[in-house]
Amino acid sequence: MRVILVANPKGGSGKTTLSTNLAACLAWQGQRVAMLDLDRQKSATQWLALRDSALPDIGLLSEGEKSAADWLVIDSPAGLHGKNLERALKLAHKVVVPIAPSLFDIRASQEFLAALLAEKAVRKGHAFVGVVGMRVDPRTRAGVTLEQFMAQQQLPVLAYLRNAQNYVNAAFEGKSLFDLPHHVAERDVEQWAGLARWLEH
Repeated sequence: MRVILVANPKGGSGKTTLSTNLAACLAWQGQRVAMLDLDRQKSATQWLALRDSALPDIGLLSEGEKSAADWLVIDSPAGLHGKNLERALKLAHKVVVPIAPSLFDIRASQEFLAALLAEKAVRKGHAFVGVVGMRVDPRTRAGVTLEQFMAQQQLPVLAYLRNAQNYVNAAFEGKSLFDLPHHVAERDVEQWAGLARWLEH
């Protein structure tokens, strides 16, 4: 089983939006997918409870439970650090860090990214880290600032996901971007191409 940890210690960075859509993206590819919801608010758990059984299946895993899934997506809690971060990284093959393009979000993420890159699992190449710009247009000043900051960190920006109502509207029904009609979500789905390719390697 391959494990994706979605992590950023700052609340409101878009972890659950990214986690649920990642899980659905993989499920639509015919992969067996499970989610582990470590966030106190349990938003991913609530999203799965709303999900129609006719849609590609995504299982919900309890902490410590075994799974026969191909992929496990972990929606991590705000404030993840220290021993908890170390434990999560021992499981993870890929770490995806969602960052909103504000000065405050970028600065708050800087320390976490430094801690991530210092962890043994990352240093030894057992886990790979990538960043996703959330609610951002790469052509704007905020998008350029985020890209410059990531270049300094020597981390790839895997995708820039625009601030679209499709994410919000889909979540109300336990759906993702990938569950929406093609003509509705085509523009947003295209923005996931780089992230999807990175997960395959």
